Amino acid sequence: MQRGKDIFKGGQAIPLVEEFYTIQGEGYHTGKAAYFIRIGGCDVGCSWCDTKFSWDPDLHPLVDVKQVVENASQYPANAVVVTGGEPLMVNLDFFTGLLKAQGIETFLETSGAYELSGDWDWICLSPKKNSPPKESVIAHAHELKVIIAEESDLEWAIENAAFVNDDCLLYLQPEWSIHKQMMPVIVEFVKENPKWNISLQSHKYMRIP
Repeated sequence: MQRGKDIFKGGQAIPLVEEFYTIQGEGYHTGKAAYFIRIGGCDVGCSWCDTKFSWDPDLHPLVDVKQVVENASQYPANAVVVTGGEPLMVNLDFFTGLLKAQGIETFLETSGAYELSGDWDWICLSPKKNSPPKESVIAHAHELKVIIAEESDLEWAIENAAFVNDDCLLYLQPEWSIHKQMMPVIVEFVKENPKWNISLQSHKYMRIP
């Protein structure tokens, strides 16, 4: 991040890319309504990322998290998904504390490249090779979701699965731009390794955000 650390006021403000009410499209909670909050800033740099517009936090306004919580509380799902970018580049303790005080469930989607902060009901860890996940995130992950862009990514998935806790759910998700090519590979892998599940970006099929 180019901005000084103090500009985020100890996590009381976030570089807000977008916020919207929709249906979760990926992983274990697919099909559930939730309020999505996308935080700006990411230095992981995946070439296939479909939210590259979120990478530079300086391009997005700093917003008081109290206002974001108020916005989220207007919707009936009482569930918030915090994503990015890489949301853990900002300390999320204060933010999730406010959400919890409003009775809102908290869900995190992260690469795990930064130390864990915040109070979470569900952590989806999606590790990336160029910035391996921190132990603090691995230990608390409820869901491991590995993006498969080439067959060798299956080895990366196996490597990370060895470190998560026994209750962590395991998912493989084809990279969207080549999902038709990768799906047969993933299907055969899951058939041979049934502890794994397949995650689809169902929101893209539904044509919703």
